[in-house]
Amino acid sequence: MTEPFKPASLDAWHKAAAKSAPGGDVDALNWLTPDGITVKPLYTAADTADLPYANTLPGFEPYLRGPQATMYAVRPWTIRQYAGFSTAEESNAFYRKALAAGGQGVSVAFDLATHRGYDSDHPRVTGDVGKAGVAIDSVEDMKILFDQIPLDKVSVSMTMNGAVLPVLAGYVVAAEEQGVSQDKLSGTIQNDILKEFMVRNTYIYPPEPSMRIIGDIIEYTAQHMPKFNSISISGYHMQEAGANQALELAFTLADGKEYVKTAIAKGMDVDAFAGRLSFFWAVGMNFYLEIAKMRAARLLWCRIMKGFDAKSPKSLMLRTHSQTSGWSLTEQDPYNNVVRTTIEAMAAVFGGTQSLHTNSFDEAIALPTEFSSRIARNTQLIIQEETHITNVVDPWAGSYMMEKLTQDMADAAWTIIEEVQAMGGMTKAVDSGWAKLKIEAAAAEKQARIDSGKDVIVGVNKYKLAKEDPIETLSIDNVRVREGQIARLQKIKATRDTAKVQAALDALTACAESETHGSAASGEGNLLDLSIKAMRLRATVGEVSDALEKVFGRHRADTQKVTGVYAAAYDDGETGGDTMEYWNALKADIAEFADTQGRRPRVMISKLGQDGHDRGAKVVATAFADLGYDVDMGPLFQTPEECARQAIENDVHAVGVSTLAAGHKTLVPAIIAELKKQGADDIIVFVGGVIPRQDYDFLYEAGVKGIYGPGTPIPASAKDVLAQIKKAIG
Repeated sequence: MTEPFKPASLDAWHKAAAKSAPGGDVDALNWLTPDGITVKPLYTAADTADLPYANTLPGFEPYLRGPQATMYAVRPWTIRQYAGFSTAEESNAFYRKALAAGGQGVSVAFDLATHRGYDSDHPRVTGDVGKAGVAIDSVEDMKILFDQIPLDKVSVSMTMNGAVLPVLAGYVVAAEEQGVSQDKLSGTIQNDILKEFMVRNTYIYPPEPSMRIIGDIIEYTAQHMPKFNSISISGYHMQEAGANQALELAFTLADGKEYVKTAIAKGMDVDAFAGRLSFFWAVGMNFYLEIAKMRAARLLWCRIMKGFDAKSPKSLMLRTHSQTSGWSLTEQDPYNNVVRTTIEAMAAVFGGTQSLHTNSFDEAIALPTEFSSRIARNTQLIIQEETHITNVVDPWAGSYMMEKLTQDMADAAWTIIEEVQAMGGMTKAVDSGWAKLKIEAAAAEKQARIDSGKDVIVGVNKYKLAKEDPIETLSIDNVRVREGQIARLQKIKATRDTAKVQAALDALTACAESETHGSAASGEGNLLDLSIKAMRLRATVGEVSDALEKVFGRHRADTQKVTGVYAAAYDDGETGGDTMEYWNALKADIAEFADTQGRRPRVMISKLGQDGHDRGAKVVATAFADLGYDVDMGPLFQTPEECARQAIENDVHAVGVSTLAAGHKTLVPAIIAELKKQGADDIIVFVGGVIPRQDYDFLYEAGVKGIYGPGTPIPASAKDVLAQIKKAIG
């Protein structure tokens, strides 16, 4: 008979490990995550002995191991492809092809003009129509978007927050005219405005009236659309903007708590609506942390909902959509992105997502092509169909490391949630700017770690290719798309009953003016109900938005930036010799310029058009300031004319345009022309962001002096900008 196995003691392991650990210190092998969590190289039963939730089961409180008892063993997650291709016709063709090839739901990306509540003929959106998503101006566009897609069978997810009322209303009316009643519609509207004020910035109205809109949507859908998720509370954009996993988790759950409070304040019973709330996570390259985050999220949401005295299991369980990271994708050696997306998709699945979008490998370069989208979709199909991962519910359960990391993540997030509550809740934390600055500080720290080489990005700051091969990218003819949308708008306005449309819009304005608005049942009006009535009559997205803007106004964000965070990564004594020498030499060059010229080099970092993704702009502004530049931040959503005027008034040497939404071929030449028109062509223009290599020559010919794509170390771009400024002033 075999002798019983006698395990070695933990002390014995420590002695063995010390022989190969740096300096004989086993603690040197620990990893301190950006969230402040210590991840050890070894976990044992002792790490989980006191955990209260380590032995729970899926489908039961607190749902740590999954909201459903059988999870993927019975029904795998829904495969979604988030996409919008300039026109409703092109997008419809993509959706139908994706559904035929194994997609299981439609996820709509709208262009920035639609997000911000502008019709395509508005003068502020000339460079944005059809870029980074589909242009939707009316019900007629919606009908084309979903043509031959049975809306009683296919669930539809719509990423829409600012113009949420006319867009959701247009979808409802398009379904009605397809013969599908509201009670049969399934899917999700994002409707998460608080995170817009923190990171994504596709808001329209200020926070308070925006929260009122959310309450009306939750109320209306609970009454009329029982299969439809009234809100998708999104952490995705927070992580994309720089938040670490604990910040993303805490702020997202705190947002959810605020939305629940808003609905209850309208007199709704928590169990009447909470079962239709859903969440949306980013899944990046920190594999273990992402799995732990998703498990911890379910644990904490159950705790939060019990605090609202929710009774229904559906109110207590967190359901989520996930999307692989777009920020982790690289322009350099882009086929590496297929591997990154696969790893992130695996983390999402191991974390227990209910639906998933996998990003295309070329999204750091341009809008995804049909070829790259097929690879992204097949990544999910292979995981579902070939790996047998779906046969086991929560395969990480019982892992000493994962159970401890889940609890550590929950504790770290809960500490932040308590800090938010001490401020009076998430609306106040957002309104003060505190939450946004927390995320921006995390983003600056992360970028500095990459630029200084502490964090490795394969193909970018290590194992770089000597020569990058070009890849095929998708290009959108923005002018053609806009002209087509304007023609359709003109036709709609010429054939509708103008008086009835105006009366419906006036009713919306009157409802917005009512401080004591109540439920639709009370007769005082519900903003979504009235928006549906207006869209039926062929009011446009812009007109519905304007009817509310008359009362609510349009939000203008304060422009703030963090300082010192980027430099701290270089000044902590851990940065390598050559990198530190480069940093110090550059600071000395900038100081010498200031001595010679009598002032420091001055740059203005700007966002043109309706692109509100400002992570890159804020990080660049922080890093340039830490190097010694004077840095001005232009407000979001500037026109080229407004940008040129501010640059001249501030007497800057250079304007840096941050672009992520494919509008660079329209907006960048416009700012150069405007500077020349206003007599300031000595101000140089440089560009950073998602710009295909094949567009570089076009931009250089237009007068751009420097182009810095994804992965460019900020000190390298700062050095080049300084050289260009010196050249310009002679």
